[in-house]
Amino acid sequence: MRMSLTRTWLSALALVAIAAIAFNKPAMAQAPFADDTSNILVLELSTGTVEIMMRPDLAPLHVERIKKLTREKFYDGIIFHRVIDGFMAQTGDPAGTGAGGSSYPDLPAEFTETKFRRGIIGAARTADPNSANSQFFIMFNLARHMNNPRNPSGFYTVWGEVISGMDAVDDLPKGEPPANPGKIITARIKSDLASAAPAAP
Repeated sequence: MRMSLTRTWLSALALVAIAAIAFNKPAMAQAPFADDTSNILVLELSTGTVEIMMRPDLAPLHVERIKKLTREKFYDGIIFHRVIDGFMAQTGDPAGTGAGGSSYPDLPAEFTETKFRRGIIGAARTADPNSANSQFFIMFNLARHMNNPRNPSGFYTVWGEVISGMDAVDDLPKGEPPANPGKIITARIKSDLASAAPAAP
């Protein structure tokens, strides 16, 4: 009996290890980049300032793309074209219609089992899992149907989480599109802001 229990326990551990390898990502709750300014995205919105902790450990290709576009000032002036009360706020389309993106190729999916809860940032895409480009959305509340292993077609790439200023996201005008949409005034990487600041006299 003892040998049987040991084998069962080892088998369970093996299954856990296989699952971990399959997703190969840590949990969001660890917040490993909260103090790393090179992975903090600062959005100056028409409603206030938002800081987002990017997660290259979850989605390295998506974070790399966000940083690249941010440093090109791609997001400056872009509106939130789709804001659904209680669900999410979507932006990142220079055309403001939800059908546009950057000139760069679409990104391959980097799915994890990270829960889509309040403040989580996801990469918007079409029905093609490998179609994320520049658009992203910020969650208002938990959405249990997203990234649920029972609904694999509902998986989206998570690349960050709001760590301050969620009230500014809450205040964005609602609609699809809103009558007077909120917008990103500027998007910057926090470490870039620090390096660009003038030296103290």
